Amino acid sequence: MKALISNDDGITASGILASKKAIENLCDTYVVAPEIQQSGIGHAITLYEPLRVNEYTLKDGSLGYGVSGTPTDAVTLALFEIMDEKPDLMISGINTGFNLGQAELTTSGTLGAAIEAASFNIPTIAISLEVTRDDIKFENGDVEIDFSFAGKMLNKLAKIVLKKGLPEGIDLLNVNVPANPSDENFEVVKLGRRMYTPIIHKRLDPRHKPYYWIGGIPYESDAPGSDGYELKREQKTTITPLKIDLTSDMSLLKEWLD
Repeated sequence: MKALISNDDGITASGILASKKAIENLCDTYVVAPEIQQSGIGHAITLYEPLRVNEYTLKDGSLGYGVSGTPTDAVTLALFEIMDEKPDLMISGINTGFNLGQAELTTSGTLGAAIEAASFNIPTIAISLEVTRDDIKFENGDVEIDFSFAGKMLNKLAKIVLKKGLPEGIDLLNVNVPANPSDENFEVVKLGRRMYTPIIHKRLDPRHKPYYWIGGIPYESDAPGSDGYELKREQKTTITPLKIDLTSDMSLLKEWLD
């Protein structure tokens, strides 16, 4: 059995190596990811410039492939150029920082990579880890984050997916692991409304022309049973089943048009 592992944090990110370590006892792994940080780029694909693939020696000494484009580009090249057959599993992550809510999933590069793989009927897991300032350590100039619990949960879930596949009607799973988990179970949840409430910061450059930074504050209005509430309030590892088909109720639109 084979698994493709990608991300949006880049080929050298520690989270992608944590994913590899978590499942390498279950199947052969192929690591293909963007060469640089691509957070927030969503499901973008590169159409107007050439892409390059470079071999990388990962920190564990194994081979990885860095792509000069987006997470979607990386998955596309992995499936149709680098791998000789379709993988049995695709994992996007482990992402540094959570991916929660309806609005943010469409901008997430982690989900962009996952959606691309899932669109080819590959069982897919997108996994993200909540990271607080206390969780970030510096060692020899490198940022060190403890992915051990997230890796443990990923291994548990990957075993099930490799054995059973995904249930009919579910294309991929979005998993978020809290920084301080309350237990070792998965909480099945719906998507909340948002991860952040946008804030626009306006500044003036030296020539007094305005420029802007888009920021945000955590959205705190999600109800019990949503991913944001269960992760942030209850410290649960959340898992949300997702479908790529965004088609809503067509009968309602037909009635509206009449």
